[in-house]
Amino acid sequence: MNFIQVISLITTIALLIYLFFVLIKGEEL
Repeated sequence: MNFIQVISLITTIALLIYLFFVLIKGEEL
């Protein structure tokens, strides 16, 4: 994997985790 693919993967995972916590807390940060 090249650098851009790694950054894209990390960003996608970070967004999924963020959305997961938003759904749990029931609020938009």
